[in-house]
Amino acid sequence: MLVREISDPRLEFVYVTDVKVDRELAYADVFVSAVEGRERSKEILTGLESASGFIRRTLAGRVDLRVFPRLRFHWDPTPENADQIEKKLAELRAKKQV
Repeated sequence: MLVREISDPRLEFVYVTDVKVDRELAYADVFVSAVEGRERSKEILTGLESASGFIRRTLAGRVDLRVFPRLRFHWDPTPENADQIEKKLAELRAKKQV
């Protein structure tokens, strides 16, 4: 939905990594990341906050819930961290082969 329906250039190449909804359905914590990494995190989170009303209305129309939670967006560093670990492991493997 983010890629196809929101025309904000700040949100290009953004992907959702996780969503956690509290028991009362009051809040949904949406964790996001991007291909470029942490450099664009502030820009992306600002774009998502400005589009949160649209996203919430659109999702509420598609998901059958009595009350739709408010969306809170958070940066997820996990993909970046995993990429760094993979690079280190590749370096160690290359050193081991030499």
